[in-house]
Order: sequence, then structure tokens, then C-alpha cells
Amino acid sequence: MSKLITFLLLFTFNASLFAQQVEVMQLSFASRHNPIGVDFTSPSLSWKLQSHQLNVMQTAYQVLVSSSITKLNQNIGDVWDTQKVNSSQSIQIKYQGNKLLSTKTYYWKVKVWDNVGNVSPWSATAYWQMGLLNVNDWKGAKWIAYEKLADSNINALPVDGKKDKYTGSNILPMFRQDFVVTKTIKKATAFISGLGHFEMSLNGEKVGDDFLAPGWTKYDKEALYVTYDVTKQIKKGNNAVGIMLGNGFYYIPPVKERYRKLKVAYGYPKMICRVLVEYTDGTSANIISNQSWKTAPSPITFSSIYGGEDYNANLEQKNWNVAGFNDQQWKSALLVDGPKLNAQKEAPVKVFEYTSSIKTSRVPNGDYVYDMRQNSSSIIELKVVGKKGDTIRITPAELIKEDGSVTQKNIGGPSYFTYILKGEGIETWRPKFFYTGFRYLQVRGGIPANTENKSGSPVIESLKALHIRNAAEQVGEFNTSNDLFNKTFKLIDWSIKSNMVSVFTDCPHREKLGWLEQLHLMGNSVGYNYAAAPLFKKALEDMRNSQLPNGLIPEIAPEYVKFEWGGDMFRDSPEWGSSGILLPWYLYQWYGDKQAMIDYYPMMQGYINYLATKADNHILSQGLGDWYDLGPEPPGVSQLTPMGVTGTAIYYYDLKILEKMATALGRKADALSYSKLAVEVRKAFNDQFFDRKTKQYATGSQAANAMAVYMGLVADQDKSAVIENLVKDIRDRNNSLTAGDIGYRYVLRVLEDAGRSDIIFDMNSRSDVPGYGMQISKGATALTESWAALPTVSNNHFMLGHLMEWLYSGIGGIRQAEHSIAFKHIVIEPEVVGDLTSANVSYDSPYGKIATQWNKSDKNFVLELDIPVNTKADVYFPGKTKQTITDELNPKMNALSFENGKAKITIGSGHYKFICTNE
Repeated sequence: MSKLITFLLLFTFNASLFAQQVEVMQLSFASRHNPIGVDFTSPSLSWKLQSHQLNVMQTAYQVLVSSSITKLNQNIGDVWDTQKVNSSQSIQIKYQGNKLLSTKTYYWKVKVWDNVGNVSPWSATAYWQMGLLNVNDWKGAKWIAYEKLADSNINALPVDGKKDKYTGSNILPMFRQDFVVTKTIKKATAFISGLGHFEMSLNGEKVGDDFLAPGWTKYDKEALYVTYDVTKQIKKGNNAVGIMLGNGFYYIPPVKERYRKLKVAYGYPKMICRVLVEYTDGTSANIISNQSWKTAPSPITFSSIYGGEDYNANLEQKNWNVAGFNDQQWKSALLVDGPKLNAQKEAPVKVFEYTSSIKTSRVPNGDYVYDMRQNSSSIIELKVVGKKGDTIRITPAELIKEDGSVTQKNIGGPSYFTYILKGEGIETWRPKFFYTGFRYLQVRGGIPANTENKSGSPVIESLKALHIRNAAEQVGEFNTSNDLFNKTFKLIDWSIKSNMVSVFTDCPHREKLGWLEQLHLMGNSVGYNYAAAPLFKKALEDMRNSQLPNGLIPEIAPEYVKFEWGGDMFRDSPEWGSSGILLPWYLYQWYGDKQAMIDYYPMMQGYINYLATKADNHILSQGLGDWYDLGPEPPGVSQLTPMGVTGTAIYYYDLKILEKMATALGRKADALSYSKLAVEVRKAFNDQFFDRKTKQYATGSQAANAMAVYMGLVADQDKSAVIENLVKDIRDRNNSLTAGDIGYRYVLRVLEDAGRSDIIFDMNSRSDVPGYGMQISKGATALTESWAALPTVSNNHFMLGHLMEWLYSGIGGIRQAEHSIAFKHIVIEPEVVGDLTSANVSYDSPYGKIATQWNKSDKNFVLELDIPVNTKADVYFPGKTKQTITDELNPKMNALSFENGKAKITIGSGHYKFICTNE
């Protein structure tokens, strides 16, 4: 018995030690976990820490990088061994080891020391694989095509309104190549680009689980390639690789019968590929695209990123992508030129959850309309039984008419899916190169299963909507006692998901374009929800590739069209182009990514210099202003805020942010220059727009006053008066908003910073005025383009979702201190306003998960917190009445202080449960 007691005591003691030990988790390389196809040689390494102790900080670390798992397991860092580095840094550590080699796989791990005497065990092994660092690494692979677009018809930047040079469709090709593997395979890697998009298969099976690969770009400047580990799909003996290509934004066929927003034509589809097969004996072989490959038309008879996709199953060639297929009737591939290639760094687009219809209705013309419940960016999956040659046409839409049939008036049409049956049992089809935004599907040519079928029409066994989006990991969660706020969260989240592909688009149907104001205005809302840093960096590259020689960053990137309606207002608006300056700063603030500021500093300089040339006495009046604000006219160009207010305010903010970035990068002369110019802009702005008697800016609109405050344009002595004017305008309008796309984020930021989240609650907890509540009351399931959910415009739009940021920072209370980077110094200050009684909110920051869970009752307020290792937090408790505050889990609580009428405590990492009892 005594031995058993001794064993239990020892077990308990050891388990206790283990529970207290610090652990290294979630190793990431260039903001990704175990990436392959890395094409830069100075990446950054990061990790997160876990510990059950309180107030744990990292004091030192050691990183080992090895050329093999065997060496890493022996703790040999033959590529990089940092030794013990005395530092608390656990994110964005620059690699400084041996030269990294193309296609090579590297393995790494980390251990750390903390401030309470713990040394962590080595982390689990992570790895990365290099991509192709120069042109020679393609080993002679060539761009190949089925046909070549005549140079006279190439149109990289079409102008809207110009007539077509020609009309017609193009061939959507397939490519194939047999190859033989004679040795035992150690590893196989495919490097491939297909423009506009490709789908690769090996031995008849699809490679990867991505969709619309690769990401779309400014193709006259660059194209992206994708890397796949195909070790398990290649076998010893005979093999075959098959590729199908789609048009995407590389080529939009000018077919008059189908919708298209623009007429870009970089060329006909083409591809380039290298498959590297490494053998266990140390040798290797390469299968490369060249003229020996065979090509033929695919069963996809039409594909347009705007107009839809058609598929004729009778044109299928069975086993075309399997070894031994007879391709004598296929023609040899055509050698063509192609753009510069870079590795895709952002997460791929993938197919996610699906929805099926809640009801199916027959409409007057005999078609059937399926209500898929959710408006989302999706493709269809059709399962149908019928005779050879039967044709099913499916028309997607966001809205329906009074008779129940669909309408595409607000999204552009005609756009549809067509499937021609081969007549072989249940046939299943998904489009490969087209997606759109829809809730409803109108089916012509078939009838739903279990429906009377006197005509012998094809039977629709199943019709689903498969949601597609960028696969960035979700890092945020939100739930409260307020049902409308929970619905609003989902409303905004669906617009984020539906417009987060390889570009942050405005909408998933009518335009699919990367309008840039969204990046800086919605960046924090996205950041709380998704690990989107690589996608933000991709947006910066799109901006750099789209920047004009004179420095202008156009409003759209990649810029696929030049809209000339209204002059340059849809190309040159400072509130849009300024994403080129603000986004690198936000990447630094949120993720500690200093490299973005370095890499894009010349682009930022070019743009700020361009703005200076456009300024009239430092006032910028071009562009769209507070787009889609609520004025007396239908929404569009700013109505309530005069031109010049928002553009000049952003210009000033750009200069102040550039001053900070120049200082951070050691560019003292630049910082001084930007600071001096900012002083002049501030004076000009106040001279032109500020009424010193009324303490109002311009017309006193919500956007004007809020932006002046947020950007720091207001003199200190006038700040409170301007905020009060903002509050008064909202209250006088019965708590209604008027600000639009540009202004509303700043209305929310200013109110939250001023401690007036009660007004934010009042503005957004109603359904009788334009806003989120009205959209939901009208049946919207995704954020709409207009505050009033107008049926004439997009009903799945990205730009007005600014409240998402407050749901996390206000209700959840998760913020970071003013000079903090990457949430190293956290601020927890939940806003307990309105009828809210509870909230459960979390954000997985670069250092780890920050979580707040609070409950309010008549007697007390309970706040449970998780603060990540290697950070600290200032916690502010709501309520200004006298209260007793205790920590239920940690009796030895730190001392309280008081700030702005609130009790405050500073804590380190750990789990806490504070109970505030009213006295």
C-alpha cells in the first residue's frame, strides 16, 4: 500500500511539473504552417507558447534547422543553429542560416526558456519546402497552349464602353503526358501554373484540394505557380499527368449572349509544369511541359469568370488522364510565351460547406427555383438522371421576382451553368473554372426528384450550393446574449467569406474586382476573424503591379479595366489608393511584419508624391468621397460630405503613418519631410473645413467630424466639442447612421475611443432604419451593398462591414495598447452596454488565443480571461459605481488602480476569473 501511495505522490508531483512546463506550439514559417513552394530566401519564423502558470514570459530561445529529420532528431542544426538566444522574441524571427536551395525540404524545431525557470521540451517538428528560386530551376519547362491569341487582340487594360474587336468563344483545352518511373520513389513534387486557372490530375485523380488555382494577378507583370506534394499519387511503372485549363481573368471570351463586366484578354489559356521525382538512391528525374505533350478540347465548351460555364458530357474522353490512353488523335502542344512566375504565398481557394434547398417552387414558365437558404460565393453540384443529349440550364441569382422566378438585374446577366447529359445513370457535375454569388437557382430542362414527370424530363436527384472561399484559417469567435448582434456577425462574416478569394473582391458576382478601400477599412474586421496576413501581402503585390509610372495606385488591383465613366473618379480616389500606404502599417501593427514596410516603401513613396502633385493648396478633391452614404438621392458618390474632406483627411493620415514607418525603418530625413508636410496639410484642412464657432467640419456630417477626429486633424481643445457634435447628430436622427463606405468605420472608432459604445449599440440594435438590422429584417443572409438592402444593387458585398471590428474590440473588449505590436501588450475593456448580459469572444493572436467571457447580473459582473504566454494585459472593468473585485482562481491578485473612472489591473499570461460585486 505504501508503494502505491509513493507512486501516486510521485505521479502527481511529476504531472504537476509537466502541467507547469512551458510548451512550444504552432510553429509557422512566413505566416504559414509547413508551407511548400517557398520562393524567398529570408523568411521569418514564429511560434506560440502554452503554460498553465501565470505571468510567463519567454526569456530565451533556440532554433534548429536541419537538412533531414534524422539530423533534427539528433539535435543537429546543420542548416541553422541559433544556439541559446536571450530574447523574448517569438514572432517574425528572420532566418539567418545557410543559403536555402530550390526544391529542398528543411526541418526545424524550437525550445524556449521562461522567466520562472522552465525549459521547454523541443517542439514538434515543422518543415518547409523551397520552391523554384530562378528561371533555370524550371529545368527547361515551357509554356504550352492549344492555340495562341493574335497579338492584335491582346487587351491587358480594356476601357469600359469600347466596342469589341471580335466576338466568339475559345477552346478550353486538356493536356496530357505519359511517363515511366523505374526506381523507388522517395518524394515527388509538382510545380505548376495554368492560366487563367488549372486543374491537375495524376493517374486519373485530382491533385490537391484547391479550386481556381492559381490566384489571379496582373498577368502582364506576374503569374503565380502552385506547389503540390504528389508523392502518394505517383507509382512505380507507367504514369500519366493530365491538365485542364480555364479562362479566369486571363481571358474573358467576348460572347455577346453572356454577361461580362469587362473585356480583358491577356491571351488564350496556357500552362507550364515541372514534376520533380526524387528517388531513394539519391537520383532524380523531371517531367516538364514541352512540345511533346498532347492537347485536345475539353468537355467544357464555354467558361467565363462572369458569364458561367457549359459542359457537354458527350465530349468526355474516358481515361484521358490515365497511362496508356490512345492520344494519337490529339495534337502536339503549341509553344508560347508566358509571364514572370512567382510562388503563390496566400492560402488557396477551396470548396467548403454546402447548402441544399429549403424549398423548391415551380414558376409560371415551368422552371423550378431552388432556395439554397444562404447567399454566398458558390458553385453548384448537380446530380441528374436523363437521356443522352438532354440539357439542363441553371441560372443563379441573389433575388427573386414577385412570381418566384430569379432576377439577375442586380448582379449582371445572362450568367448560367449548362450541362448536357451523356445518359449513363446518375451523372454528377461541378463547374471547374467559374463561381458566382447566389442564393437561388432556377432550373430549366429538368424536374426535381419525387415530382410527377409526365414529360419524361431529366430528374434532378440533387442540387447543392458549394461555398468557395480562401482557406485562411479562422482565428476569431463571437457570441453574445443579443440575437441581433449574433445575426449581424454572421451577416458580415458571410460577406467576408464570399469576397475573400485570391483577391479581396467587392462582390462575388457582378464585378469580382479588388476595390482597394476595403483593405484598410475592413482589414481589422478581417484580421479578428481570419489568418489573412499572406492574402494582405498578396494585395500589396497586386497594388505594386498595378501602380502607374506617375505613382498613382488605381482604385482596383489587380487593375483589369479602366472605368472612364465620370472621368477618373473610378481610378483616382485617395480613400482607395491609400491602402498602398496603410496596409503595410497595419501588417506591422497586427503581425509584427516589418518586411512589408521595407518591400513596399518605394511604392508608398511614389503614391504620396503623386498625391502631392494632385493637391490644390494641400486639399485633395478627386474621387468618390464617402461612397454610398445615406443622403436624399440613391446611393453612390458622396452626398452629405463635400468632396475634399475624406480625401484630404486620408492624405494627412497617410503622411502621419509614413512618418511612423520611416522612423521605424531608420529613414530620419523622410520622417522629417512627411512630418513637415503633414503640418501644412492639417492647417489647410482646418482652414478650409473647420467652423470654429460651431465646432463642425464642413457640413457637420458624421463622416466629416469622425474622420477629422480619428486622423488627428482636430486641435486638442476642440476635440471633445467635435465628438459631441457627432453624438448630437446621431441622437438627433433617432440614433441613425448616415456615413457610408469610407466614413462609417471612423464613426465607430471615434465613438469607441471616446467611451460612447452605448451610442454604437443604439445605432446598431434596430431594424427600422437603414443598417444591419434592416438588412436582416428584409431577409438578407449576407451583408448588402447598400445600408437599406436595395434590390437594385449587390446583396452580398464586402464594404460596409465595419461593425465587425467593434464586436471584437468593443463587446469582446479585445484590443491592443497604443504602441503595442502584434498584441504583445493587450487591452481588455469590454463594453457592457444596452441590454447585453453576456459575451463569449476570442481571437487567436500571433502570440496565442486571447479570450474574454463575461456575464452581467444585477449583483455582479464576472469576467473570465485567457491571456497568452509572452504577453501582458491591462484589464479595465466596466461600471463606475463602487465595487469589490476579486480573482476567484488566483487569490493573490495584483493591485488595482483607476483610470478614466474605471478600475484597472495589469496582469500577465494565464487564465483568470474576476468577479466584480457592486457595493
